[in-house]
Amino acid sequence: MSAPAGSSSWPALGTTAGLVVRDARAHAAARRAVEAELAAIDAACSRFRADSELTAVNAAAGRPVRVSPLLMEALGVALRAAVITEGRVDPTVGRALELAGYDRDFAHVRGSRVRRIRVEAVAGWRVVELDREAGTVRVPAGVSLDLGATAKALAADRAAERAMAAASDAGGVLVNLGGDIATAGAAQPGGWAVRVADSHRAAPDAPGQELRVVSGGLSTSSTTVRRWRRRGGAAHHIVDPHTGAPAAEHWRTVSVAALTCVDANIASTAAIVLGPAAPEWLAEARLPARLVTVRGAVVTTAGWPAEPAVAA
Repeated sequence: MSAPAGSSSWPALGTTAGLVVRDARAHAAARRAVEAELAAIDAACSRFRADSELTAVNAAAGRPVRVSPLLMEALGVALRAAVITEGRVDPTVGRALELAGYDRDFAHVRGSRVRRIRVEAVAGWRVVELDREAGTVRVPAGVSLDLGATAKALAADRAAERAMAAASDAGGVLVNLGGDIATAGAAQPGGWAVRVADSHRAAPDAPGQELRVVSGGLSTSSTTVRRWRRRGGAAHHIVDPHTGAPAAEHWRTVSVAALTCVDANIASTAAIVLGPAAPEWLAEARLPARLVTVRGAVVTTAGWPAEPAVAA
């Protein structure tokens, strides 16, 4: 076993941020870098801050809005996700989430103005206009963007790289944002210890699997954590853009490993939307994944590590 690395956790982006640094002496510098990156992402990409850049874009009623390079990057990532998933992960689901009751930061969803779940068609990612030369973005009036499917994963990737740059003697770092995990530098001997479960807040004895991550990213998407009830039934935060409604619940969690946290998160979110077709889609993409049905059955793809057998 390797010596304990410097680690800490704190609330951020509506979830829990975690940082592990191989050399504990570099932890303070690495954490400052991560906190700065998360603050910048929140100011650019939050749907719930009145002063965020994304809020300004959504409120512009069809007018172009000049945005920062960070929001431009985040929007580019979101549109790439839509392209490679054939619209199963789409940033124009903001209005659909609002109609389902997710119209404010999740910690305050019980105070939502929405009392009954409603559904309407999603505009689709092709209506988003990015002008990278001018530095502007435009969406039609009535379209609301939500970057929840990709911005947190992008924050994890950027935070890990920024932590390594700020603390060059860290050796290696791991950033965990509520199940979106990114690494940079060299892992601890034997790899970073990670546990996948239905929730990043799950107790150690809750169903899950222990892993060792050497490099790249890992993401778990779930319908079990950010969920709520309204007249008309239960809802969760992963919308099927093809219906405008919360995705049908075939899988309760999907965990995917990829070269980056962004790619892992795009795939895990798309898999929730795909439902029964997800294992074949992930296998064709050669993405290692662990999918858990609503009844608790586990399906794995593309070389995901086998779980240890339990003695009878």
